[in-house]
Amino acid sequence: MARNEPPLPGGLPDDEPCYVISIAARLVGMHQQTLRYYERAGLVEPRRTGGNIRMYSNGDIQRIRHAQRLIDELGVNLAGVDIIMRMGEQIRLLSEDLAHTRTELEKLRSTRLPAPYRPRE
Repeated sequence: MARNEPPLPGGLPDDEPCYVISIAARLVGMHQQTLRYYERAGLVEPRRTGGNIRMYSNGDIQRIRHAQRLIDELGVNLAGVDIIMRMGEQIRLLSEDLAHTRTELEKLRSTRLPAPYRPRE
């Protein structure tokens, strides 16, 4: 977590929608309209209630904060932020797949059968 960011409440899954847009905007220190713009740009996808109210999760808040850091500290534009965040997600998924494949490989290696018996001629 970067400096000057209030901690997010614990105990909830990261994908549990729990903040309306006004609270989410306060948590990340930006205007509500900026959050709507981020949504239109595809950087964040808050869930909607039956009454079409945006609900942000802790994961959404972390994603917005990450985008803010890329913009403020590195000078990346929104298109670049989108690409970086998508690539990060792809890397995360590929890392999970690799870890799973390595686990499966180790299982197979540990259950290797002995070579078949060949009688001498």
